[in-house]
Amino acid sequence: MGKKVLTIVLIGCLMVGLCACGKKSTNQGKSSIKIGVTLYDQYDAFLGQMMDFFEAYAEKVEKDTGVTVTVEIYNAAASQSTQNDQVEEMIEKNFDVICVNLVDRTDPSSIIDAAEKANVPVVFFNRELVEEDLQRWDELYYVGATALESGIMEGELAADYCNHHPEVDKNRDGVIQYVVLEGEAGHQDAIVRTEYSVSTIQDAGITLEKVDNAIANWNRDQAKTQTLQLLEQKKNIELYICNNDAMALGVIDAYESLEYDKKNFPAIFGIDGIDEGLSAVKEESMVATVYNDKEGQAEAMLELAYRLATNESVSDMDLLDGKYIRLPYAKVDSENVDSYLTTE
Repeated sequence: MGKKVLTIVLIGCLMVGLCACGKKSTNQGKSSIKIGVTLYDQYDAFLGQMMDFFEAYAEKVEKDTGVTVTVEIYNAAASQSTQNDQVEEMIEKNFDVICVNLVDRTDPSSIIDAAEKANVPVVFFNRELVEEDLQRWDELYYVGATALESGIMEGELAADYCNHHPEVDKNRDGVIQYVVLEGEAGHQDAIVRTEYSVSTIQDAGITLEKVDNAIANWNRDQAKTQTLQLLEQKKNIELYICNNDAMALGVIDAYESLEYDKKNFPAIFGIDGIDEGLSAVKEESMVATVYNDKEGQAEAMLELAYRLATNESVSDMDLLDGKYIRLPYAKVDSENVDSYLTTE
């Protein structure tokens, strides 16, 4: 599971300070800890790859410290009530810390109340709850990125490509006809990514015409279905702005199923930098993606969870406002994609 990570974030001394800092961790005498993780959807490609790294880092920490680190991952299957029950179950099983990828970012109250009552720290990740909720208790944290940055970078990549590749305008009308494939309806990340990607392209002087937008719930198969429906209507589409790579791959699947030559694909852009998305950029079926640092987030979350579980200080982790670990995005296109592809 080797990965060359170009985005370097100083989060104290990562990996529990063992390698970089040259000192052993003090774990308050604990010989084992239990970390619970609940995902909004275990079949989300980005989360699946992030969890692979999370478990790998847990194994490394266990080897380096001698502390047994047990990680259990639950699938909430897009149900907030199911996720609430899972957190209650983890509390009953005496987990030391719980990591939560919220189903509904606006409804964390049951989780927060239960965790505070049991005095079990919670690390929210990837799907950000509102700030007021995170401030409700001292032992609540968040690990992730800033959604608007990804939208801006996606827009910058698309604008740059359109400016340097006039062939994107296939009908030569001076206007780029585009479609947005969005994640969940009303989801903050979907709204922000859509708004900022489109406005950034327009701010770069490119004239856009929206052909349509479709909700595909971050899902590859749904994106393929939505794209096929659009193509059945014989609409001219020159650009796809997708809220994540899975949906961008669904667009590619649709065109491939109709036996389009790759040279005749519209310009397709994604966000996340999942392995399949990076491969699509390498193969030039996707123009570019915005890399969401799943390795860095997994490592930071494991570091934070370990320290909380072993009652160690987190003061040197440079938490923003004492609550947040934010990792930056990065632009990936054909020029630098090799640096992000997995190497054995």
